[in-house]
Amino acid sequence: MTNSMIPLNRRLSVAPMMDWTDRHCRYFHRLLSKNTLLYTEMVTAAAIIHGDQDRLLGFHPDEQPVALQIGGSDPALLAMATKAAVQRGYPEINLNVGCPSDRVQSGSFGAVLMEQPDLVAESVAAMIAVSGNAEITVKCRIGVDDQPVEKTLPDFLQRVSHAGVRSFTIHARKAWLKGLSPKENRDIPPLDYLLVYQMKQDFSDLEICINGGITSLDAAETHLENGVDGVMIGRSAYHHPADILCSADRRFFGGIADSNITDAIHKMLPYIENELSKGARLNRITRHMLGAFSGRPGARNWRRVISEGAHLEGAGPELIIKAMEGL
Repeated sequence: MTNSMIPLNRRLSVAPMMDWTDRHCRYFHRLLSKNTLLYTEMVTAAAIIHGDQDRLLGFHPDEQPVALQIGGSDPALLAMATKAAVQRGYPEINLNVGCPSDRVQSGSFGAVLMEQPDLVAESVAAMIAVSGNAEITVKCRIGVDDQPVEKTLPDFLQRVSHAGVRSFTIHARKAWLKGLSPKENRDIPPLDYLLVYQMKQDFSDLEICINGGITSLDAAETHLENGVDGVMIGRSAYHHPADILCSADRRFFGGIADSNITDAIHKMLPYIENELSKGARLNRITRHMLGAFSGRPGARNWRRVISEGAHLEGAGPELIIKAMEGL
């Protein structure tokens, strides 16, 4: 399937999450929702150019629609990485302007770029120039540190949109670059959903999606009712995938019926068999499935059986079947 054939609908998406949204996770999530947009972990432009592209950019075709998130601040490197991603078939390449980690800051990208909107504009322009049918998007914070966000966020959106970006996902918190850890930056800075709503009103021609602290589909629907174009859910989609994804197609994309978490687990078995035959370890796949039955009878036994057995040499699909017997 080529880029131009993949319809991108950001009404609901699962956030890019480091160490979590790898290809095994995305394959599992896709079995729960056909339409929710999935994102890769963030990959740096330099890693794409100098590293193992099969490993860094590879995905199963059944994951589509899937978007790649990249990090970087060198327009030339970002353009090269974008070109490689487009050749791999990604219909969207998203630039990370929101990650607050020290490692990202030291590379002069992520949330620190909120202070350099002209560099972001130059970067996305270089990416757009080589993007073909793929779309270039931006994920950002409302601001960083002591920025007066009521002024700096609209200025950021204006400058970057003038470079050609039409879709922004805004994490409705500031990032504090000094004094807070990345984990603390996900929870401590207060949420300002009203500011994101205001940005949609002020930039009605742009697609504005909201992210941050959203833990249910009911909350997602409330955000959509307040005018934003899409909702991105992170940790809740990972830890409670059935609650977020099984009814997503029906509630957000006009689907007829909910998916079934047990059916999805059974559909994972041939995928697991195939991955193990290529040298994968079972626990690298099943770690993304531990929350499958979260909040349901038997969930604790499910987690226990998999946690205790998936790392053992020779563990395979039969462990999944055993874990399901206790449900």
